[in-house]
Amino acid sequence: MSQIAFIGLGHMGLPMARNLLRAGFKLKVFDLVQAAIDELAKEGAQAASSATDAVQGADVVISMLPASRHVEGLYLGDGGLFNLLAPGTLVLECSTIAPESARKVHKAAADHAIELLDAPVSGGTAGAAAGTLTFMIGGQASTLEKARPFFAAMGSNIFHAGPDGAGQVAKVCNNQVLAVQMIATAEAMALGVANGLEPAVLAEIMRQSSGGNWTLEKYNPWPGVMENAPASKGYTGGFMAELMAKDLGLAQEAAQVTGSSTPMGALALQLYRLLLKQGKGQQDFSVVQQLFVE
Repeated sequence: MSQIAFIGLGHMGLPMARNLLRAGFKLKVFDLVQAAIDELAKEGAQAASSATDAVQGADVVISMLPASRHVEGLYLGDGGLFNLLAPGTLVLECSTIAPESARKVHKAAADHAIELLDAPVSGGTAGAAAGTLTFMIGGQASTLEKARPFFAAMGSNIFHAGPDGAGQVAKVCNNQVLAVQMIATAEAMALGVANGLEPAVLAEIMRQSSGGNWTLEKYNPWPGVMENAPASKGYTGGFMAELMAKDLGLAQEAAQVTGSSTPMGALALQLYRLLLKQGKGQQDFSVVQQLFVE
């Protein structure tokens, strides 16, 4: 049985680690928040006092961290984990970071004979809890086959996007589409309601028509239209607006590297940054609806 070190037990990492435990894997876990470590320790994980402690004896390392700088800080440099891991260690880096940063970490891993996959996820906290995440994976196909049992314990859709960094490219493209869909849906909902339509009726008409999209199916931003959507719970839970702003920023960075034109993505980023200035970054990203309602 593999010994897994899991580093990063936030809103996504904690349920992901829990599903690995439920699948029977042995975990040693670390996070800067002690309460998260203690919670998993009660469920059978071994508590670590540091990231360095977590990887002692591990043949698999899984990390779920907030941003590029945290990932690079964990793995790179003189104090980085790549200097401690044995050659052949499997590293599944599940954070959403810049594609260029992912490629940098891939190169350093290869220099240490460590097998790494960049594997950001989609599905939110609900998908993490249910074990139905989508993994978008960059790296060697042969490495993915070794890692497949671990991904299968945490998700239901496993895609090999391509070579090093490809998982991150797929993630930022996906979330750019999601943000634009959410903004367009929120704008249309506000327009229809302002002109006298019942929000639930309008939502169903659009859902069944050519304007249908994922947000209308699963995540309507108008309060009361979908009972279990964050919009009907005061925009709590789900995927925070500040994380959407982060991902849109990464998409713009990727666009600059390749000279790609992404005007819709750029506008979406500005609208989400406006939400952050309004103090709504901790709310679900569907709170963008409030930008269109007086």
